[in-house]
Amino acid sequence: MTLFSVEMCAGGGGQALGLEQAGFSHQAAIEIDPHCCATLRLNRPDWHVVEGNLATFHGTPYRGIDLLAGGLPCPPFSKAGKQLGTLDERNLFPEAVRLADEIRPRAIMIENVRGILDAIFEDYRRYIANELHKLGYQTIWRLLNASDFGVPQLRPRVVFVAIKKELCEYFSWPVGIQRPPTVGETLYDLMAARGWLGVDAWRTRANEIAPTIVGGSKKHGGPDLGPTRARRAWAALGVDGLGIWDESPAPDFVGLPRLTVRMVARLQGFPDQWQFAGRKTAAYRQVGNAFPPPVAQAVASQLYQVLSVRRLHQVKISL
Repeated sequence: MTLFSVEMCAGGGGQALGLEQAGFSHQAAIEIDPHCCATLRLNRPDWHVVEGNLATFHGTPYRGIDLLAGGLPCPPFSKAGKQLGTLDERNLFPEAVRLADEIRPRAIMIENVRGILDAIFEDYRRYIANELHKLGYQTIWRLLNASDFGVPQLRPRVVFVAIKKELCEYFSWPVGIQRPPTVGETLYDLMAARGWLGVDAWRTRANEIAPTIVGGSKKHGGPDLGPTRARRAWAALGVDGLGIWDESPAPDFVGLPRLTVRMVARLQGFPDQWQFAGRKTAAYRQVGNAFPPPVAQAVASQLYQVLSVRRLHQVKISL
């Protein structure tokens, strides 16, 4: 059974891809960044990509769709920022609530950083829940670790689910039990692609999962793998975190290699077939800011099961 979705703030396609893998068909993918839009069109030319501000998007034409989903901007709630919450102009939860009212989907799925669960935002979480409760939804927040779903990275993410009250009892969170591979296991073939003689020793050293990959800010220079503490963690894995390379190490390379965009994408759980539009910095930011597709797929599969079974049940009753 095909279920339909609308994707808010689709970015480079991490969550959208996970939803597709779970069985959802996107009726619209809204994104403001032109590089991200180019990526979505490059990989899925059949998707209806809407390039523009979420505040100008009207949901009425999609009323009654199965799922409204998205990865709303993280800086308003991130510990790496000032945690301004509702005072941050990038906070798009009000737009998500507006679209929920216009579309009245059967379920809602939103990803964000774990900072949104901090005590400072308790009243705001309650406000969001109350607004959606008025529309007939029950809401649930859950902190999930990407490494529990086979993603080779320390990446905690909060997933917010709102589901119609009559369906809520049938939903359960996915249980993550898949052991993630190490960085060395994940990237060995890519590091060895140009015949690097030190690749076997590097794989032995890179024997843990990666620290959290960050996308960085457009206001601050080019791509790197994070602040000083993160770069120390990368160095312990045998990776230079000060930048991103265009290609794998040469045969006679000595020292700590840097990652390529493709390597980082694999650490995020993207399939190698997924391409990123734009130059290196733009491509890296799309990858670094993404919701890992395997985690999105795991949650979306639980929603798909509830929505498809209940819809089939309703069809049988009507017959």
